[in-house]
Amino acid sequence: MYNYLDFEKPVADLDGQILELKKLAQESGSVEMSDEIRRLEKRSSDALKEIYRKLTPWQKVQIARHPDRPHCLDYVNQLFTEFTPLAGDRNFAEDQAIQAGFARFNGQAVAILGQEKGNDTKTRLKHNFGSPRPEGYRKAIRIMELADRFKLPLITFVDTAGAYPGVSAEERGQAEAIARSLEMSLKLRVPVITVVIGEGGSGGAIAIAVANRVYMLEHAIYSVISPEGAASILWRDSTRAKDAATNMRITAQDLLELKIIDNIIPEPLGGAHRGKTAIIDAAGDVIATALKSLEGIDGETLKQERRQKYLAMGRSL
Repeated sequence: MYNYLDFEKPVADLDGQILELKKLAQESGSVEMSDEIRRLEKRSSDALKEIYRKLTPWQKVQIARHPDRPHCLDYVNQLFTEFTPLAGDRNFAEDQAIQAGFARFNGQAVAILGQEKGNDTKTRLKHNFGSPRPEGYRKAIRIMELADRFKLPLITFVDTAGAYPGVSAEERGQAEAIARSLEMSLKLRVPVITVVIGEGGSGGAIAIAVANRVYMLEHAIYSVISPEGAASILWRDSTRAKDAATNMRITAQDLLELKIIDNIIPEPLGGAHRGKTAIIDAAGDVIATALKSLEGIDGETLKQERRQKYLAMGRSL
């Protein structure tokens, strides 16, 4: 059984009935229920297709935040070999919200950065729910510098509600750390590929997402502020997050139309959490294609193309 979202209740009810019938059939050894089970399975599949055919932006926000959605380390473990994590910013501390290191992708040496949310209470606390502190971004800068020095392509996975907003983070220079990460991203003379796998929230996301190629999963979101934050500012009412999500144009489809991203990676029916292996493989295929397309381009051209890509955003709006 999955963790069903509120709008998936019709599917949850049908799946519950299917589970009960299968349990009864197993206990009684009866095969007479097989036709009814198949009928309910078809109804459940049809209901899921209908729901996901007309998702609202707010529903996509809920899917992007689904607790069972694959996170950064799931992608790293499945797509890369010889992953060697690096820790610490050589200044203050280690920040587990940002995972960083070097690995091989299809045999090619690459650098990796990504925000990790964790998948249970213990790991979520360990990774601070994917919200990096200043030392996380300073660690990211260190990895970028190493990638540039050794001419390694950089692959980043974005999945954060935003940088940690606590007083301690502000005291240690949160804004300055994000700004320097952005600055370093624009200086890189190696290919940079970003995949938004869940939430792409505010400066906390774009700090590691200034890339030559930016992709989003079908039900991921990417925005300058969370819907709740926008609602609090615009209407002084965070309960209007649904309205904010609709007006902010934060879905992958909106952002492709606005030319903020380069392409969309389709998710399995029902979201990435219903087919983790499949969606990670699909992301790997897209990364491989992107690396191939950037192969042979000299460093100065990569840097200038990346710079122009971001300077051009918003000019045609």
